[in-house]
Amino acid sequence: MAVTAESILSDLKNRKYAPVYFLQGEETWYIDQITDYIEGHVLSDAEKGFNQTILYGRDVAMNEVLTHARRFPMMAERQVVIVKEAQNVSDINREKGQKLLCDYLENPVPSTVLVFCHKNKALDKRKALGKAVEKHAIALTTKKLYDNQVPGWVENYIGSKGFSANTKAIQMLADSIGADLERLSNEIDKILINFKDPVQIDEQIVHKYVGISKDYNVFELQKALIVKDVLKANKIVNYFEANPKKNPILPVIAILFSFFSKLLIAHHAQDKSERNLASLLRVSPYFVKDYLIALKHHSLPAVINSIHHIKQADLRSKGIDNASMAEGQILKELVFRLLH
Repeated sequence: MAVTAESILSDLKNRKYAPVYFLQGEETWYIDQITDYIEGHVLSDAEKGFNQTILYGRDVAMNEVLTHARRFPMMAERQVVIVKEAQNVSDINREKGQKLLCDYLENPVPSTVLVFCHKNKALDKRKALGKAVEKHAIALTTKKLYDNQVPGWVENYIGSKGFSANTKAIQMLADSIGADLERLSNEIDKILINFKDPVQIDEQIVHKYVGISKDYNVFELQKALIVKDVLKANKIVNYFEANPKKNPILPVIAILFSFFSKLLIAHHAQDKSERNLASLLRVSPYFVKDYLIALKHHSLPAVINSIHHIKQADLRSKGIDNASMAEGQILKELVFRLLH
């Protein structure tokens, strides 16, 4: 039965447990959230000693996993068996191991909560094991978020903690950290721990607790590029060169590429109203004004050239083209080309 991470966690918090959970896919944050909850809450501390077993895929074969799963709990209502790194179970990709698991799925032990953490990979749903997992287990398949989904995730995560955030703060977190949900959640938690009572997170708070310089960051660089403020852009890029660990080039290139790619779409839009551009570019209406200003300063041919220069800088930063250039030099040259 295919479900969402939120519905699984909701059932777990209501003490609705299934015999088998198969958590798989690219976004490991959701897998960890569910696994950690099961590990921490299904059994009491007194019950865990005899009834909670943590296995690691690289150390076991399927028959060993299922031997643990078929045991009965001792002085408790249920037992928990968690298989971490389940993608490394020695025979999970072999016919024998898959048949063993398929047989168990058809008749699981009701007093066992068996959890497979199958990270970074997903079973082939066309094959017998994939079909059996979908039919008989609580099956979650996770995918990495697209860039345009990250702001919504940030807003929901902050909301789930009882806080709120303004649009600029949400976008700053999304753009500066990207779709790495583990890092995003850690940075947000690092912010929220400083407040006893719920507050609205704004850009000043993000600057303070996430370590983004108020004046010298990629967002201010983007603003300078939008209006072709040569002095400000050069100050920022010089700061980046002097502080390379705090300002690695790849995230800067990714954010600039995203902006100019959307600017290219905006140039081709027949309806350039704020409402239509917000929908078309999948950005908050708060940021549409940046694109409207940029349209006046960057012609369509200039935007196409800018995207070419950004791609060239990306290759150079990865050592594919002209690997002898330092990151600071690559970024300086890129900013020069975007301004002229």
